Amino acid sequence: MTILITGGAGFIGSHLVRLFVEKYPNYNIFNIDALTYAGNLENLKDIESRSNYSFIKGDITNGDFINELFEKYKFDAVIHLAAESHVDRSIKDPLAFVKTNVIGTVNLLNAFKSCWRNNFEKKLFYHISTDEVYGTLGKTGLFTETTSYDPNSPYSASKASSDHFVRAYGETYDMPYIITNCSNNYGQNQFPEKLIPLFINNIIHKKQLPVYGDGNYTRDWLYVKDHAIAIDLVFHKGKISETYNIGGFNEWKNIDLVKLLCRQMDEKLDRTIGSSEKLITFVKDRPGHDLRYAIDASKIKNELGWKPSVNFEEGLKRTIDWYLNNEDWLNNITSGNYQSYYEKQYNNLAIE
Repeated sequence: MTILITGGAGFIGSHLVRLFVEKYPNYNIFNIDALTYAGNLENLKDIESRSNYSFIKGDITNGDFINELFEKYKFDAVIHLAAESHVDRSIKDPLAFVKTNVIGTVNLLNAFKSCWRNNFEKKLFYHISTDEVYGTLGKTGLFTETTSYDPNSPYSASKASSDHFVRAYGETYDMPYIITNCSNNYGQNQFPEKLIPLFINNIIHKKQLPVYGDGNYTRDWLYVKDHAIAIDLVFHKGKISETYNIGGFNEWKNIDLVKLLCRQMDEKLDRTIGSSEKLITFVKDRPGHDLRYAIDASKIKNELGWKPSVNFEEGLKRTIDWYLNNEDWLNNITSGNYQSYYEKQYNNLAIE
């Protein structure tokens, strides 16, 4: 089987690529990534020489390029992770999110359809999405697979649109697809613009920890390796034309999460307990900030037997340990030096 994984140099993508390359030596895994600011090939340096792995530097917004790739490699399946994903960036530049998340997705759908010309036996387009497409919850309730879409940010609107296009292609062209909507991911290799790695880095350097509003925004947290395992399971055993919600069963208010992170960091850095908490600074809320996300993941649990392997406290400890043991990786990110890794390692191998 030949599989195209989009966005495979990113946070979730790199964990998924590694899992598939190592677990399925008989699969040919192609990783396409534009290597924008969030793509980092250092995340995959341990598997870059594997015979069943190939990297392609390319942009899914380039329809002609994507069509050429499908004609050349005849991908049996697509696992589509490539996306602009940071809400704050979407508020500043919505069009960038439309281009990648909507146009890029449609380019992939068109190439997949054209390549197989409606002969889709044993083929699959697997689209990875977010719980943010459902909008916001009150103090009670959970998102299910039948929750109506109600996106409130340019990011979530762009992902909702891409979800709709995938379903529309499934209905219109009989294209086999699966969609999963996940909660907030955390873990190793996450770009330090997101809350947990940003605050880990700030605590290391004794910088302020900016918390939006009153800090009572609530999120469900999913350990990234558990997410990769769930994707693997859905890919192989999920039902065509179905949606699965993937959540961590780890619902935390932001302020409680940050305080836990501060305590664990103080212990790891041998600092006085409570010293990092003094770095917390409440800042002006961002526009359209959703109050609460929480996923009902009972469908994937009951139908496919998946559940998270770690609770949040343990997952956070593992995450902190990784960042503290990989300060060179973190420093390469914050300095921008990580972007030179591609030129050093892949310049002669990439398909332009």
